[in-house]
Amino acid sequence: MASSMTVTIGRVLLGLYFLIPGLMKIGGAAGTIAYMESHGIIFAQPLMWFAAAVNVLGGLLLLSGRHVKLVASGFVVYILMVNFMLHDFWNMEGEGVAHETQNFIKNLAILAGLLVLAGSSSARKLSRVGWWRSDKADIG
Repeated sequence: MASSMTVTIGRVLLGLYFLIPGLMKIGGAAGTIAYMESHGIIFAQPLMWFAAAVNVLGGLLLLSGRHVKLVASGFVVYILMVNFMLHDFWNMEGEGVAHETQNFIKNLAILAGLLVLAGSSSARKLSRVGWWRSDKADIG
C-alpha cells in the first residue's frame, strides 16, 4: 500500500531529524548549553542533557516504529517549547532575526509532520510486555 510506505518514510525521516541533532547535542554539549544560556534558559546544563536523551530515545523509537503516536505527540510539545524559548525572533535585532525566523517556520513544518504522524498512528498501551515490538505487531 503506497500510503503506508509514505507514512513509513516520513516517520523514518522525522526519527532521523531528532536522532542526529540529539547525538550532536551530546558531542557539542558546551555549545548547546551556551546557546541555551544566551536565551536565558535556567538550568541549561541539565535541560540540555534531558533534551539530548529525549531526542535520541524519541528518534530511535520513531525509526523503529514503536509508540509512534505517543512519541510524535510528545515531540509536538517539544517543538513548541523549543520554538518559543530558543527561536524567539520577535525578541531579536540584526542578522539573527532572519535565521531564527527561518528556524521557527521550519519547526512549524516539522510540527505539522508530527501531527500528521500522530493522527495516522494507533495508540499503543504502555506495557513492559512486548515493548520491543513495533506498533505493527500489536495490530491484528
